[in-house]
Amino acid sequence: MTALFLRDFKLAVRVGGGALIGVLFFLAVVTVFPFGVGPDLKLLARIGSAVLWIGALLSTLLGLDRLFQADRDDGTLDLYLLAGRPMELVVLVKCAAHWAATGLPLVLATPLFALFLNLEPIAIGAVTLTLVIGTPALTLIGAVGAGVTVSLRRGGVLLAILVVPLSIPVLIFGVSSATAVLSATASFTTPLLYLGAVTLFAGVVGPVSAAAALRYASD
Repeated sequence: MTALFLRDFKLAVRVGGGALIGVLFFLAVVTVFPFGVGPDLKLLARIGSAVLWIGALLSTLLGLDRLFQADRDDGTLDLYLLAGRPMELVVLVKCAAHWAATGLPLVLATPLFALFLNLEPIAIGAVTLTLVIGTPALTLIGAVGAGVTVSLRRGGVLLAILVVPLSIPVLIFGVSSATAVLSATASFTTPLLYLGAVTLFAGVVGPVSAAAALRYASD
């Protein structure tokens, strides 16, 4: 499993630019919003957490179509199945490598990009924490879509259509928790716990569903 993690991590970094492309796209999303909203710094600070979460979601979608596609094209996926390896564990390790190569750089870049949106230090810490907890769920949910579309050519658009609606609960709880630190009435802990619960649920259901889709695609 360690060898599989390192292999997929290296492939995710090398193919298509990996982390650099995701971070650059994240930067593009964050910098476009101030031009659309205008010079209202208070408005930017109010919607900044939502902008960062939307940017992280869209950036995560960039490399999901390659999560299993390369293994299917070169026959590695068939070898996993023939070797009797538990596909659920294989999918979980591949998702961990994908998140380490693409999701973690987004989290690390968040404190810097948050300055462009005039976020206060406490809000920067809150949105970074929610992204640490929530972005693995985006990868795990995306793995299900990647497994369903692995046998389709140019299935990236269909993957996005499948994944974005399923990612809405993660987006809601992540933004709610990140914005609650600036409110005297809203609770920060409650949506954060729900976000953690969604990530744990995705950690169980995501690999099982993706593995089932991959087995069906190989038949």
